[in-house]
Amino acid sequence: MGGMADIKKTLGTQAVDRFVRDGMRLGLGTGSTAIWAARRVAARITEGTLRDIRAVVTSLQTELEARELGIPIFTLNNAAIDCTLDLTIDGADEIDPARNMIKGGGGALLREKIVAYVSRRLLIIAEASKLSARLCDHFAIPLEIVADALAPVSRRIREMGGEAAIRIAVRKAGPVVTDLGNLLLDVTFSDAFDPRRMEDELKLIPGVLENGLFTKNTPELLIGHSETNIEYRKL
Repeated sequence: MGGMADIKKTLGTQAVDRFVRDGMRLGLGTGSTAIWAARRVAARITEGTLRDIRAVVTSLQTELEARELGIPIFTLNNAAIDCTLDLTIDGADEIDPARNMIKGGGGALLREKIVAYVSRRLLIIAEASKLSARLCDHFAIPLEIVADALAPVSRRIREMGGEAAIRIAVRKAGPVVTDLGNLLLDVTFSDAFDPRRMEDELKLIPGVLENGLFTKNTPELLIGHSETNIEYRKL
């Protein structure tokens, strides 16, 4: 049985080989699993076995790697994309039995949600450890917020029965700053909640730009139990 890195590479490779076709408008996600899909797209383009891909990325991390690899990059504002993606491949931090998700551990949740919600198909690639009985069992819900709203948003989260902690950077003094120049709050709820309703309620808090609950479009799943045991779950 391979290690976690091997499972992630296999997931990214299979996602592209099984689901990406010539001419696709393709969303490329963020994180240590999703980046393998970008690398496989680049390899297939170089081989000549994948053509006319128009890619939209969800973070600076993915953009830098995609450009270095020679993947054609577009934005959702480009006429060639027409505000719609055929397929987005991304990872997840936690997935419940109804396929509601928490995403945003890499800090790109706002762009990830924009891309995911304009995609005709959303394919989530994740190790089996990301499956959970309920959301917030193992992972906090990230909120991308404007800096001026830190205190009032934190207070509102406490009023809702949650706990909020500002995300602190590693190898940088102070908080994490997103690609879009905002702060991140990591929110946990000890009691069970309705993910679809919670996504809407968090979005309505003034100062919250986006939250890491993804409940509005049910994804297809490619789950890695081991390097040789990859499970596909259709809609």
